[in-house]
Amino acid sequence: MTAFSILDLCPIVEGGTTSDALSSTRLMAKQAEDAGFTRFWLAEHHGMKGIASAATSLVIAEAGHATSTIRIGSGGIMLPNHSPLVIAEQFGTLEALFPGRVDLGLGRAPGTDMNTARALRRNLEAGANSFPDDIVELQHWLGEPDDRMLIAVPGAGSHVPLWILGSSIYSAHLAAGLGLPYAFASHFAPDMLLEALDIYRSKFTPSAQLDAPYVMAATMGVMADTDAEANYLFTTLQQTFVNMRRNARGKMPRPIDSMDGYWNEMEKIAVEHTLRYAIVGSPDTAKQTMQDFIKATQADEIIISMPIHSIDARLKSVELFGKLRAAL
Repeated sequence: MTAFSILDLCPIVEGGTTSDALSSTRLMAKQAEDAGFTRFWLAEHHGMKGIASAATSLVIAEAGHATSTIRIGSGGIMLPNHSPLVIAEQFGTLEALFPGRVDLGLGRAPGTDMNTARALRRNLEAGANSFPDDIVELQHWLGEPDDRMLIAVPGAGSHVPLWILGSSIYSAHLAAGLGLPYAFASHFAPDMLLEALDIYRSKFTPSAQLDAPYVMAATMGVMADTDAEANYLFTTLQQTFVNMRRNARGKMPRPIDSMDGYWNEMEKIAVEHTLRYAIVGSPDTAKQTMQDFIKATQADEIIISMPIHSIDARLKSVELFGKLRAAL
């Protein structure tokens, strides 16, 4: 049975506050655990009015306190924004708080616009180029300590499992070469999905962490009792992507009755292409779409992001996806 997981952005919705967003993330984590999901991950983004997970490790801890068995972690930490030692300390702390439950997914992008990226890093270009070396350094900090050298406390000896996140063939080669599990961001970058997965599987080299390739594919997901309701709820995400193209980012918008009149034809084509792997609909509709996605990717695990304005509808979607997994 293909594993299902949740990618949460701790969304700040129109009419809501950051405190509301954090409370909703705690509810989402508990619902994901109750529905049988494998992981609950949070993503690092900065300078975005609609996302409250910038201090990612802190929000992961909130998800951990709200649950007891589900794995928690990052999808991902944008490692070039940080010193590997600091990330080892943060995730070593999380592992000490929630033993055996923590994942550390790593990305190379800044997770924001370039002006914010410059504020986060002193050397923008070097940060991205040193990504492979930073991963190896991070593995050192999380590995067995050598008391003759500087150690990460907490962190040393924790062996928090690392994942490589990506949306290109670069990340596929890197994950394969390092022998790490690979998560592809097909929920917003679908174009290289199948090519990247082929490269990862064919080039994979076993490591101390992983004997064989392990693929996670990402999708947007909105499930409701009817197709009409799901499509209505999905307009929140469609508006969000149109607004990003217009550089008019804000809080997560309320759904609208129709996108006609909101987007122009070029925006419609672009957004529908970007979201072409989204799974939207009633249980019957979503089941067929999910089966097609799993067949195409042969993924070991599917991670689903649910950009739904209403927390009640979001929790219902988690419940329905949990039931869908059992029905596949």
